[in-house]
Amino acid sequence: MELRHLRYFITVAEYGNVRVASNHLHISQPAVSRQIHDLEDELSVQLFDRTTRGLRLTKAGEQYLLEVRRAMAMLEAAGRSARMVMEGRLGRLSIGLVEIAGWEGLVPSALGEFRKGYDDVGLHLHPITTPEQLRAIEDGTLDGGFIYAFDPLPEDEFQSVSLSCHNVVLATHLNWREGSGADLSIRSLATEPFVTFQRAVYPTYYDQLINACSRAGLTMQVVQEVGSEAAMLSLVSAGIGIAIVNSCNLWRAPSRVNFVQIKDLSVPLPLSFAYLRSNSNPALMRFVETLKGSLARAN
Repeated sequence: MELRHLRYFITVAEYGNVRVASNHLHISQPAVSRQIHDLEDELSVQLFDRTTRGLRLTKAGEQYLLEVRRAMAMLEAAGRSARMVMEGRLGRLSIGLVEIAGWEGLVPSALGEFRKGYDDVGLHLHPITTPEQLRAIEDGTLDGGFIYAFDPLPEDEFQSVSLSCHNVVLATHLNWREGSGADLSIRSLATEPFVTFQRAVYPTYYDQLINACSRAGLTMQVVQEVGSEAAMLSLVSAGIGIAIVNSCNLWRAPSRVNFVQIKDLSVPLPLSFAYLRSNSNPALMRFVETLKGSLARAN
């Protein structure tokens, strides 16, 4: 049985006349009659009663017509869905992001624009660290991710879109040095207790921060290491110590924390969107197009 048998059957059932159906199908009348007979033989079911006035569906034929129309509608819907997936307008997209980068600016803007333009694509966001994202992208768990890339990505494997560059600020308790808001020198912090994140969280960033402080003349007196900047800011809020954190924290400052610029310390945090060159998910290509459009408008 082929799809044409079903199309011929539906047309004959609708017109109740082989000649009229053949004209509509642009196929010879004998060919249509033969296909209907072949279909009945294959099913071992009489679908039509033959009368002098034409063809009339039997009860079995009426039921078969109902089921065939339902099946054809499902096939047409499947075809539409397949085309939408091919065009990147339907499917699933898994994106990672460093949570702090998604609070303001280009990242939430691009995500919102994509969600609005491609609402049939299931967009799933995963707030995890850059090293975790890169591992997940490589093993196929993520389609792409918003990362802080300090090390060059392998160009034969990864494609990336450079987005912006953040930096670091000093986080202090609100009453630290009587709420000092002036820019500070890094050397003036030599005797202060620091809280930092654990090196295992992001070794490259940790090393860059420690080396930048060392070059500027500071060896941090670390009193506690934790697993995230959120935990660091909790300790700062409690007065346990001060911390050097991503400047994006300015977008969502805790009520008991003050942020101060360090005039002689710079640790650039280059934000980019990365994905595998081999990833063939059409929805990913639509997302990259949307992201580049948002980036062009922002600039």
